[in-house]
Amino acid sequence: MTLVEAGGARLNVERLGQAGGETVVLVHGIATDNLTSYYFTVAPEFAAAGYDVVMYDQRGHGRSARPEQGYRVEEFTADLAALLDALDIRRPVHLVGNSFGGTVALDLALHHPDRVASVLMVESEPPTAAWAEKMSGLLAGSAYKLRDERTLPWIEETYGRHEARLVRWAQRILHGTSIAEDIAASRIPDEDLWRSLDIPVLAVYGANSDLADMAPWLEELLPLCRTLKVEGHGHSVLVGTPETVGPLLLDWVGEGHRELARSGSGVASS
Repeated sequence: MTLVEAGGARLNVERLGQAGGETVVLVHGIATDNLTSYYFTVAPEFAAAGYDVVMYDQRGHGRSARPEQGYRVEEFTADLAALLDALDIRRPVHLVGNSFGGTVALDLALHHPDRVASVLMVESEPPTAAWAEKMSGLLAGSAYKLRDERTLPWIEETYGRHEARLVRWAQRILHGTSIAEDIAASRIPDEDLWRSLDIPVLAVYGANSDLADMAPWLEELLPLCRTLKVEGHGHSVLVGTPETVGPLLLDWVGEGHRELARSGSGVASS
């Protein structure tokens, strides 16, 4: 475990692979997620392929600092930019974001395009007004449900100790911070800004996910966007089938983003 001071936050960082190579930064999801979702799935594949792999616990998550306030999307984005500075990573990086992590990755690409070579989102969407309202409601609803003392024993009995442990971590941020209110108050970029983004983006969805239907809209919104659907999986596609997602990520970072940039348009696939 390495704690890095990044801007105003102390972040837990893990690094694998080859220093000096192309850097891949892995950004996890919200509340019940942390860097281990990558450590035990696709991070070792990137490291074995020669990449400099950076994983970190976002503020409020895992072993990173958990301030009571400061959870708007732009504050997560500022943490990521500050982390790159703290690690002296100057060349553009490939960002891989799972769920909320993809929202943060895309926001960094929009506001700091010089720092990003490509974005790969897994089950993610851009920060829009509808997204902020939905996410805030989900977080507030989850916080309410987790106040019921019967919830954790039921989760452990039904899904196992690992899931129960993740929920315990989530309780700390949902009950001890202003995250639900802050997400609702996040900066929402104008749609014209998204249409000006010239960074290659790959968005991967589980075909059974509620987010899968947004693929055509996303390809129309982002100039350089390709979407893929993984059959037989839902929102947890990253941890559910790393043997499928891993090669997709490696291909994208290796050559896929360059092919998309050369072609100048996205191609929907399933």
